[in-house]
Amino acid sequence: MADLQELRARFRHALLAARGDDPRLPDPDRYAAALLDRWREPQRRYHTTAHLTAVLDHVDVLAEHADEPDLVRLAAWFHDAVYLPDRSENEERSARLAERALPEAGLSGAGTAEVARLVRLTVTHDPAPGDRNGEVLCDADLAILAAPPAAYAAYTAEVREEYHFVPSDAFRTGRSAILRQLLGLPRLFRTPYGRSRWEPTARYNLAAELEMLSTTRDPGS
Repeated sequence: MADLQELRARFRHALLAARGDDPRLPDPDRYAAALLDRWREPQRRYHTTAHLTAVLDHVDVLAEHADEPDLVRLAAWFHDAVYLPDRSENEERSARLAERALPEAGLSGAGTAEVARLVRLTVTHDPAPGDRNGEVLCDADLAILAAPPAAYAAYTAEVREEYHFVPSDAFRTGRSAILRQLLGLPRLFRTPYGRSRWEPTARYNLAAELEMLSTTRDPGS
């Protein structure tokens, strides 16, 4: 289970590093608390505080590859802050939440715009060449694809639970399309670290899941 006190401290550190520690500005803890309430909503199975923690951990691993790592950390906080499995506009609504909350919290207009841009980038996970901040956030978000077998299996089970309302055949069709799209990318990971450490395992996991979906039936069908 995620350590909520540690997560609040991590949000505080990132926001203060990005905006400055001005006592006249709002307390970061109120924003951390509001975000954590969102990340703990009952409809979530994979997109939980555990996922948030993992993405933040991976951003820390990749921080040297980002131009503004603390803005990337803030984008990690907001990237799934709005999450309803039956909606397709979660990233856009999450970006708009960042655009409302971060200026109030004291972040500059430029910083807020960058965080919102990064959140929107998680729709495609396809940063432009040279977009170092985008590369780090997208790699951190996709790092679960390179997890060991047991952790990857738990991830796929949690994703299925989030989409419990989707009939089995429709879920297999949609999930398979996502896997094929990912496997069709020239590279899943854009940072040097991600390419060297995560790419081969992630491709193996994706191919194995795709094969499983094509040959087995969902127990819930």
